[in-house]
Amino acid sequence: MPQNTATPPPSLDSQQILQTILLETVREQRAKRRWGIFFKLFFIFVIAALVIWGSLDTGSDQNGDIHKPHIAIIHINNEIAADADANATDIIAAVDLAAKDPLTQAIILDINSPGGSPVQASYVYNEIRRLKALHPKMAIDSVCVDLCASAAYYIASAADNIYANPTSLVGSIGVLMDEFGFVDVMKKVGVTRRLFTAGEHKGFLDPFSPLKTTDQHFVQSLLDADHQIFIHDVKQGRGKRLSSDSIVFSGLIWNGNTALSLGLIDGMSSSADLARTQFKNVNCVDYTTQRNVLDKLIAKISSEFFHQVKGTLLTPTFS
Repeated sequence: MPQNTATPPPSLDSQQILQTILLETVREQRAKRRWGIFFKLFFIFVIAALVIWGSLDTGSDQNGDIHKPHIAIIHINNEIAADADANATDIIAAVDLAAKDPLTQAIILDINSPGGSPVQASYVYNEIRRLKALHPKMAIDSVCVDLCASAAYYIASAADNIYANPTSLVGSIGVLMDEFGFVDVMKKVGVTRRLFTAGEHKGFLDPFSPLKTTDQHFVQSLLDADHQIFIHDVKQGRGKRLSSDSIVFSGLIWNGNTALSLGLIDGMSSSADLARTQFKNVNCVDYTTQRNVLDKLIAKISSEFFHQVKGTLLTPTFS
């Protein structure tokens, strides 16, 4: 029989194989390095763009002529909180800036907010009261737009006068703290809560543990104490104009007409109407502090970090 004389394929030398592998490895490392440099440069470019964009935002959008006698408008919108646009630091800075300007004839707080932090509201309230004492001839009025409730009304009550629209919602003088309880759900699922604490009451109001009567009474005492502070400051701001009816402090909210009858407001007007009719000056300058993009980004990151580290601890809210 004829024999198979086909020549077997030549085998690669081990050194050639190793060299090929090394070359491929080097190519991959170079590619990774190029992509790494690209992403780093891209990240630097984004940060630089945010910084430049932020630096172009010089502050408030002053629509009127600040070099002439004017009415200072300061907007307080949405939730009042340390990490929100309506925060005490920015509001106080705007009010102080307006009060120091010799051409400012009056300050109008244009408020459209459901409330929020009692601490932030208290800071602003106290500052307005201080400025009123320093500048007794300068009017500081509040105008309620759609909503001026709880912490927002707390701030408004520091002003000389409060105005609203007949359909505005005003008041809600009360304090709340809310949470969820998951004890029954855990029983159905078959999950056991293991909570370790140092301190007899450190784990109070844990949503995965049964609610204790003592904890409930303690929280109620906190809310009642904050409520009394709220009531005291509103009475200080409104004086004898405020109705003595206890329903005013029940946490209910009222439309403008009812709020007027209860002494929560002094009349019906908008910021523009007030400037034109009461102060006889339509030159309104917006002093509202406008955060630039970079500031908002930093505030957002800080807020997220704060909410992550504070855990389940709840705080009273004027909302």
